[in-house]
Amino acid sequence: MIKPGKAVDDMIQSLVPHLNKGDLIMDGGNTYFPDTTRRMEELEKKGILYLGIGVSGGELGALQGPSIMPGGTKLAYELVEDLLLKIAAKTADGPCCTYIGNGGAGHFIKMLHNGIEYGLMQGISEAYDIMRRVLKLSADEISEVFEDWNKGDLNSYLMEISYKIFKLQDEKTKRPLVDMILDKAGQKGTGKWTAQISYELGIPASSINAAVESRQLSFFKEDRVELSRKVNKDLPKGFSDREKLISQLEKALLFTNFIIFSQGIWLISEASKAYGFDINISEVLRIWKGGCIIRAKMLDFFIEIIDENKDNVNLLNSEKALSYLMEKINSVKYITGIAKDYYIPTFGLNSSLDYFFSMIEERLPANLIQVQRDFFGAHTYNRIDEDGVFHTDWNHYFPLS
Repeated sequence: MIKPGKAVDDMIQSLVPHLNKGDLIMDGGNTYFPDTTRRMEELEKKGILYLGIGVSGGELGALQGPSIMPGGTKLAYELVEDLLLKIAAKTADGPCCTYIGNGGAGHFIKMLHNGIEYGLMQGISEAYDIMRRVLKLSADEISEVFEDWNKGDLNSYLMEISYKIFKLQDEKTKRPLVDMILDKAGQKGTGKWTAQISYELGIPASSINAAVESRQLSFFKEDRVELSRKVNKDLPKGFSDREKLISQLEKALLFTNFIIFSQGIWLISEASKAYGFDINISEVLRIWKGGCIIRAKMLDFFIEIIDENKDNVNLLNSEKALSYLMEKINSVKYITGIAKDYYIPTFGLNSSLDYFFSMIEERLPANLIQVQRDFFGAHTYNRIDEDGVFHTDWNHYFPLS
């Protein structure tokens, strides 16, 4: 478990002279999955086995058992299967470890796990921002709300640690520690990799990508401070309906979390085909139920939806899924509307809503984009009334002057 990149290659080079054919190297770090596939192929020529193992759980997982996501050859996995199953976190459904698939599948799933993690953390931070800026809630009051949410459908590891965070007082200032933390979010690259892969595969993951961009924006603290002094925000004079906002915010966050997972699952499905991983998505969701950072109550709901239809790659092609989301859509519109009135950025909520609007819209305005491309670059277009590829001689109708 060392820093990805050159350090891993250097470590492998130092190990190889001491290894025999049939020996196994395991990389448990956050390695970019194409690097894992490359190393696997290089070592195979020397007769050495290699596993790329995604591991999630943080410090607590190291003590109590993480979620383990091994990828590589089945032969390599079988050599250490018993060991990994014993190390892994345990739930009622079994150890949180399973053979993920071929090549760099294990590290791909860990990367994707972290991309989903970015999105979930962004949603929670937006809920916090709305409660403190609209309702003027204290850290203790926000903690109470999050703790209450964690008893219901929003139950998750991230929600649990969030309500605990708001309880801690800074020893130096005697203020809530969260209020003393600089608002510049760090990242190690797995979220960025997830966004890049979504573009490469052509699968929309707008909520995950928006979370990455939100962290990027947070980094420009000095610019934000300077600009905030130049803009006069015409804020509402007050907000009185606290209980309604909190109730609607809970539903909006459930909606957003569902969309984030649905985008992640779609990416897994497409990557499994594109890279020959042969991933069992239900098994991936099962091992995320314990040990890992994105473990959540709603994973059971996703498993149920997928097991009913294995071809439902984005979860949306299910009556129960659409019903679940439509029950909450007015809550998302209500919350995002309030956020706009208060000049509060809500990357996660807005991108999730727009993603869903797009997925349920029969006719998007991409027809105009296509004809614009044909006008300036002769890129051609398709028609709705007949098959084929078409081009209009725009210069004939609008001669260049």
